[in-house]
Amino acid sequence: MQAPGVNGQVLDALRVVRDSVSSPEAIVESGAGKAFHFVAQSAAIAVQDATDNLRNVSTISTTAIGVAMAQMMSSGDVSTWAPIIEAAQSLVQISTADFRNIGENAANIVRNFPRGFRSTDEPGPESGGQTASR
Repeated sequence: MQAPGVNGQVLDALRVVRDSVSSPEAIVESGAGKAFHFVAQSAAIAVQDATDNLRNVSTISTTAIGVAMAQMMSSGDVSTWAPIIEAAQSLVQISTADFRNIGENAANIVRNFPRGFRSTDEPGPESGGQTASR
């Protein structure tokens, strides 16, 4: 059935587009792409949270070190204040290691998450038209 006043070639082109975007393969591929983007976004948020944590720990540790240094200098009591300085420095090192671990794990999750169901031999947009490889 053809709509009056509409070119048949236009209608055929619209049917081809409709059929290709509503095919089960296209729906699965679209869903896989959306899942990949959600995972990538979640990984980015995890890295942002780790960055915030590192910044906060650094601020707290720097403050604690400053207070302990002032107390140590005014009192001369190294044995009381030196362990506090060491603990604050250790906290920054631990937080830095956590940040590195979270960043590396987030990158690995995104790198290894399936991007869709396209064959790895088909060129994709992420490869600039080159054959995709894993």
